[in-house]
Amino acid sequence: MTRLRQMHSPLAWGMVFLVAALGIVGVPLLNTMTEAGSTWHVPDYMVPLLGKFLCYALVALAMDLIWGYAGILSLGHGVFFALGGYAMGMYLMRSMAGLGVYRSELPDFMVFLDWKELPWFWYGFDNFGFAMFMALAVPAVLAYIFGFLAFRSRIKGVYFSIITQAMTFALMLLFFRNETGFGGNNGLTDFKFLLGYNLQEHDTRLALYVITASVLFISYLVCRWLVTSKFGRVLMAIRDAESRVMFCGYNPLQYKLFAWTFSAILCGLAGALYVPQVGIINPSEMMPANSIEMAIWVAVGGRGTLIGGLVGSGVVNGMKSWFTVSYPDLWLYFLGGLFIFVTLFLPRGLVGLFKRKDSA
Repeated sequence: MTRLRQMHSPLAWGMVFLVAALGIVGVPLLNTMTEAGSTWHVPDYMVPLLGKFLCYALVALAMDLIWGYAGILSLGHGVFFALGGYAMGMYLMRSMAGLGVYRSELPDFMVFLDWKELPWFWYGFDNFGFAMFMALAVPAVLAYIFGFLAFRSRIKGVYFSIITQAMTFALMLLFFRNETGFGGNNGLTDFKFLLGYNLQEHDTRLALYVITASVLFISYLVCRWLVTSKFGRVLMAIRDAESRVMFCGYNPLQYKLFAWTFSAILCGLAGALYVPQVGIINPSEMMPANSIEMAIWVAVGGRGTLIGGLVGSGVVNGMKSWFTVSYPDLWLYFLGGLFIFVTLFLPRGLVGLFKRKDSA
């Protein structure tokens, strides 16, 4: 009952609406209503950077759904994020047909590698709708098959975390190979247009930012509705005592599989939004370290709250941006120390601090 009351706390709702208002309205207004050089003007380079943070926040939301509410710790969610990004990257590459360095209908990296024709799995990616569908469908199918086999075999806990890490490492090695047709080590980059709009234009970047913020806000509302419904209560019961849930007549497989697959879809969506704003997608996004960092975002913010994942991703990635510029050699040490500190002294994350004050 205490956890359910916390879900509906005015503080949590106030925080999410504040984040949404700032994200959807704040940055575009500051850019359009202030002049360059003004104190309140946001530099152009900050817009895609903040958009990238919002994409990471969407991934953290997906992570919190399965880890915080279902008790499933994934160390392979970077795969779903990257697959969504590759689907969007393939569309962006196809939209540049004839505009690349080699003026070929094939992507530049294929011409460089002496490919003679477009691989069959690139067909259809000249259509934006198809690319978006694949950005969601491919992570969903992979997650469903992987989750079905794992959950049916009753694999959970640290063993599940290990096999998810093995999955992301295996796919990373596959995508690094030039012959797979995904750009190898360099990946896909040098994008120019999205639906005919120049990706370097200021207005295009603002539009992508607003779309990302809107998607994040809607995704939060959907996840909030899920965890406060009967589905969410059963999911938390599975997290706390799966065997008892089975004795009550529920099938944990169906609930865990739905949450796992939906979480992968959110990550794929985040990857699709990430690529046009950052301008590159390569196999390094599948590195196991990236997936571990996603779990750290949720742990720092406070798992099992949804809003905690958003807060944690913002805090950690904001610090990462500063550290990698000012003290690049110290970032990994700081990240490890932050995770240890939160585990020992803030088991409920940063959001837990506000909840303690709220309940005092």
